[in-house]
Amino acid sequence: MEIADILNTTTIPLSEITLERVVLAVIVAVIGWIVVRLIISAFTKALSRASRLPELIVEFLTRFFSILLYVILVLVVLATIGIDVSSMVIGLSAAIGLILGFGLQDTITNLAAGVWVAALRPIDKGEFIEVKGISGKVVAVGIMATELVKPDNTYITIPNSLIWGSPVINSTRMETRRVEVRVRVAYGSDLNLAIRVATDLMKAHEAVLPSPKPVVVVTELADSSVNLALRAWTETPDYWGVQWDLNRDIVLAYREAGVEIPLPQMDVHLDEMRQSHSLSMGDTGTPRSKIRG
Repeated sequence: MEIADILNTTTIPLSEITLERVVLAVIVAVIGWIVVRLIISAFTKALSRASRLPELIVEFLTRFFSILLYVILVLVVLATIGIDVSSMVIGLSAAIGLILGFGLQDTITNLAAGVWVAALRPIDKGEFIEVKGISGKVVAVGIMATELVKPDNTYITIPNSLIWGSPVINSTRMETRRVEVRVRVAYGSDLNLAIRVATDLMKAHEAVLPSPKPVVVVTELADSSVNLALRAWTETPDYWGVQWDLNRDIVLAYREAGVEIPLPQMDVHLDEMRQSHSLSMGDTGTPRSKIRG
């Protein structure tokens, strides 16, 4: 009884909150946190099993629901301590009103865009995308923003409105992709030999698909070279491996076949320059005069 009396009579300085309320609030917070975690876990499993929704939509709804539960838990804990929650709710409503008054448009736009992105799935979790020059693998679509991770493990957050309102380049949505490797060949080299060597190189690669067939096309007759493009189809997971292999192996194959890969060069002709220089020196020399008899 003495401990109960102490908890009931002892108050926190400068307030009327007793230790009994504080202890009770801590107990409510711990139990409430456990209950919230269990509800979120059950909610997630129920969405995954019952509705068979995509993982991206389940994660989006779970985040929204968890935020709502934690806000309710905080209000319950504050009410247990003895704080007037009704006045706090009124103040919170006023703050929300100001926030909505100044930033409602962007907030609702990002929220609505997040719902559309999660529902229509122009992107999905695990896909590699590029938006406005920003590229990375999708790891999550939140209430307000989409989360990406770049190949160097850099974390990026993009507003959902930017995802929904901009062209999105999805590099991994399709099952196959076309690899293109550009190479230059000297004008003095055998062009047919260069095309044949490049074609055989692509056909010999184990990750290059036989259909559509790999091809080599002449893309440009440049100043110092004939520019070729090696085009081969492969499965999307093998794209970068095939790209790197062809870039490396085409140099070795051309070197063995005697096909020259020229460096950029410029031919400068000096004959006309010398002739012009001689004429200019003759014009500035001593004038010659004729003596007539």
